[in-house]
Amino acid sequence: MTTKTYTPIEQMICTAAGLLEDGALVVVGTGAPCAAAMLAQLTTAPKLALMFEAGGVGPRLPRMPISVGDSRTFYQGLMATSMADIMETCQRGMVDYTFLGGAQIDRYGNLNSTVIGDYDTPAVRLPGSGGANDLGSLCRKTLVITPHDPRRFVERVDYVTTAGYLDGPGAREAAGLPPGTGPHKVITDLAILGFHPDTKRMQVESLHPGVTLEAVRARTSFDIDVADQLATTALPTSDQLDALRKQVDPHGYIIGRSL
Repeated sequence: MTTKTYTPIEQMICTAAGLLEDGALVVVGTGAPCAAAMLAQLTTAPKLALMFEAGGVGPRLPRMPISVGDSRTFYQGLMATSMADIMETCQRGMVDYTFLGGAQIDRYGNLNSTVIGDYDTPAVRLPGSGGANDLGSLCRKTLVITPHDPRRFVERVDYVTTAGYLDGPGAREAAGLPPGTGPHKVITDLAILGFHPDTKRMQVESLHPGVTLEAVRARTSFDIDVADQLATTALPTSDQLDALRKQVDPHGYIIGRSL
């Protein structure tokens, strides 16, 4: 049996980095999404342009920022602007990707970061939307990095903070959201999940090395679909791991965390 030389969070970050093509424009926050974008810049997508909600556009991050308003998010950037300009750029349909997260996600990619339980008498009150609803509504493709847990992957989110495909085909457009936008990929510690182009339901598209489909189903609280062609996720490369550990996150702020 071969011992893995990488951790689940490193697999998730490397996988997400590989989904970002050179020349794309992506809105990122802090944490794993920022690490993935930084890693992509250092490896396969040197012309990837990053945008931060507080106004940084096109920086070359010298090290991991601690917030979207950190001065490092403007370092050697193309522009230091405002949140209004960032959101206007999204509204104009110019942003290829955004990274979002939440406490819950359902089969149509709807995200909840507002409450667990009833809205008026919740079991848990969460931080809320921030800019997530705007970004998930207006950017072309939404990416999610999250641990695969049955409490997160639920039949129906308790509150729709950020619209995915709502209740199925045509629902985003009927709600007034731009056509051709919506959830794109969900990267977990088990698999890459996508969305069927016709049904808009979440489906397993690629299993990480050593992971079984049964394991994914056991940690999903709904009957998840499977793509016609089920792939195996590429292993993190030595170049990716080296850049991630030595340049992106040398102090282990992100990759040192447990899921």
